[in-house]
Parts: sequence; structure tokens; C-alpha cells
Amino acid sequence: MASISTSDQSNLSRSGRGRVAACPGVQVAATGSYAPEQIVTNEDLAVLGCDSEWIVQRTGIEQRRRAAADEATSDLAYHAAIDCLQSANLSPSDVDLIVCATITPDYVTPSTACLLQKRLGCVAPAFDVNAACAGFMVGMVTAAQFVRTGAARNALVVGSEIMSRTVDATDVKTYPLFGDGAGAALLQPIEPDDGSPGHTGNGLIRFTLGSEGDPAALCIPGGGSREPLSPQSITEGRQYLQMDGRSVFKWAVRIVEDSLNDVLVDAGVSPCEIDLVILHQANIRILDAAIGHFAIPRDRMFVNLDRFGNTSAASIPLALDQAVKAGRLQRGNLVLLCGFGAGLSWGTCLLRW
Repeated sequence: MASISTSDQSNLSRSGRGRVAACPGVQVAATGSYAPEQIVTNEDLAVLGCDSEWIVQRTGIEQRRRAAADEATSDLAYHAAIDCLQSANLSPSDVDLIVCATITPDYVTPSTACLLQKRLGCVAPAFDVNAACAGFMVGMVTAAQFVRTGAARNALVVGSEIMSRTVDATDVKTYPLFGDGAGAALLQPIEPDDGSPGHTGNGLIRFTLGSEGDPAALCIPGGGSREPLSPQSITEGRQYLQMDGRSVFKWAVRIVEDSLNDVLVDAGVSPCEIDLVILHQANIRILDAAIGHFAIPRDRMFVNLDRFGNTSAASIPLALDQAVKAGRLQRGNLVLLCGFGAGLSWGTCLLRW
């Protein structure tokens, strides 16, 4: 990773959660998003045995989007990418890197990013990253390294998911949690700040990525090389997402608090200086617990969980674009982003908008 300081090394030994690093000179130049037209409310799920009141009380979700039968993950990614490029006043030919974060690819191979590259018609390397709900953060940090080193000038990072096809409709505690959508961000180089006193930096000020491998907590067991799909495994529903909700909840609260703290401490930034917080939209209780730990005012946290549910890797870029379009972000603002999910994996960053 670029620009790892001595303080980063000491942070590694102190926290045991991973390295905090800086990537100066890289900014989010534009954002975009796309959500399928179909809205599925909690009441719509009542026929499946789902309790609307339970869903709201336990998760904060009131509705979610569903992709049309003829829509695939690359289709959602394409619409989000076009929205992002239009916001940046660029054409697809300007894009020189595509990173797509997804766990619901169109195919096992080729990558969804390659399908997106072909449809956009740009000449660029393209690849997927699979880090589930932390995927966009991993993709953004990865693309930032290309921009930082001069290997790319217009890096398109997309998070796109059709999560509705990974969950079992008879699992009344898991099925209501997930929705479909896509979000995109364009990364470009900027001049690093002059390092004068009082300046915390610009662009991607600090980030940390990490993992605690635990497939038992959150996993789709069937369909990989360890357990190829068979008629029996399909009958048993092994192709669907399985989650130990209680343990994932406890882990998520801990890792969000710890990784946010690591990034803020290393950057020398107080929580009260943060203008906007966007966390992975998994569960309103996780979000409230994390924000409460830092005494950041609730109105500085952007939430769209109630309208879109958990869209995995699309969660953060979708929320980020909505925040931009709602006027919640102005250039110079300090923004905290944090994604966390299966792996178990996480990614947190502090950036100046």
C-alpha cells in the first residue's frame, strides 16, 4: 500500500486489526447509482410468513428493490456507471480502469467487470473483487492505488448486487433483509495538500482493510469447488445464503467501532469534525450503536436502509450517491465510510470530499 508511515506500523502492533495507511492525492470525483423499479414492502412479504413489525423493529428496513427477471448484475452496474460518468462529464472512452465489487456476478467467469467494460465500450483493464458487504471499500482502496501510482487517471469503481437471488424465500429471518441495486464512484488524481499545520490531508486521508476468516458466520455453502451444486444440495437449499445473525451482529458492532477509531486516531481527527458518516446499510441497530459510541450527532449519519435494505457491495456507493444528490456533501467535508460483511471482512476510510 502507498505511503505507510511509522505511525501506521505502531498502529498495527497496537490494534492487531491491520494496518492504517494513507493514499494522498486521490479523490472521489463523481458518483452514480441505480435501483430497480420494483419496490417490495414488508407488507408484500407477509404472504411468505414474514412479520412486518418484526422486520422494522429488528432491522429498520421498510422496503427494498427487486431486479426484473431479465436484469443481471452487470445491467445494474451499467446504469450506475453511466449515471456516474454523466455526473463527471466524461465519456466511457475516458475510463482507464474498472473495478466491480460483487458476490452476485452474472457468471462465475467472465467477470462482471469485463461485461461492463464491453458494454461501456471503453479500453481498460477490468476485474471483480469479492469481499461481500465490504466489497466496495476493498475495490475503492484497490483502485486508489492505481490512481496514486499514475497507472490510472479515471478509475471507475462499481458495487452491484442482485442479492434477492441469493436468499431463500422460506427463511423469514434472512429473506427480508436484502435488496438489489448498484452504485459507482469515479476516482481521479488531485494534488496532495502542502502538509501545513492544521491540514489533515485531502482525498483518501486514511484507510484500513482487514479480515477475520470465519465462513461459518456468513456463507453460501453450495456452488464452489468445496461443495459443487448437485440435485441433493439444491433440494437442501445449499445455494442460498446462510447467516448466524447473532454472532454477525456482535462482530459487526465491534469491528465498526474499532476500525473507525483506528482511522480517526491515526489521522488525528476528532469525531466531532466528521461531516458525514456512511456505514454499510445492514441493520439500523448496528448503525446506531456505532454512531453512539463516538457521540457523533445522528443527523450526520446518512441512512437509506429503510428504503433499500441490505444491498451488500452496492450499499455504500448507493448511499454515497444519494447523499451527494441530496446536497449532504460539499467539497472539503470530512467523510467516514465503513463496509463490513462476509469473510469476515471490513474496510474503513476517512476522506476529504
